[in-house]
Amino acid sequence: ILDIGCGKAFLLHEIKSIIPKIKVTGIDVSNHGINCATDLVRHSLFEMDARSSIPFKDNEFDLVISLGTFHNFKLQELRVAIAETARVGKNGYIMVESYRSNDELFNLQCWALTAKSFLDPEEWLFLFDTFGYSGDYEFIYFK
Repeated sequence: ILDIGCGKAFLLHEIKSIIPKIKVTGIDVSNHGINCATDLVRHSLFEMDARSSIPFKDNEFDLVISLGTFHNFKLQELRVAIAETARVGKNGYIMVESYRSNDELFNLQCWALTAKSFLDPEEWLFLFDTFGYSGDYEFIYFK
C-alpha cells in the first residue's frame, strides 16, 4: 500500500498493526509529519512531493490511497499527482473535498484553508478521466 500525503502515517500504522506482514509506504511533503510517525512505520516513509513524478515502478503497489491531499494542489499540479497515482498502483482510492451547492462551496472556502482546487464532483470526475485515473474515489462536503 502506498499512501500519498500520509502526514504522520497514522493510517499506515493502523494497517501495519492489524496486518504485520503487509508492506506499507508513505510519502508526504512534510518532514515534520514523517519525523512524528511511529517507529512501526517511520522507516517506510519518504519526504517527497506528489506534485512531481514519484520514483516508483508502474503498478508497483496493489493499492494507492490519497486522503484529503489532492484538493490542496493547483489544477496544473493535479495533472501529475493524479496520473502518478494511476501509474504506480493496480488499484486506487482518492478522497477529496468537494461541494454540491453554493453554501457548501462557501463552507469549503472558509474551512479548507489550504485548498487550492475548489471543484464540484463532475469537475473532479473530469480530471480523473482526463489524467487516466480509474480507481475508486469519494467526495467529502462541508454542509
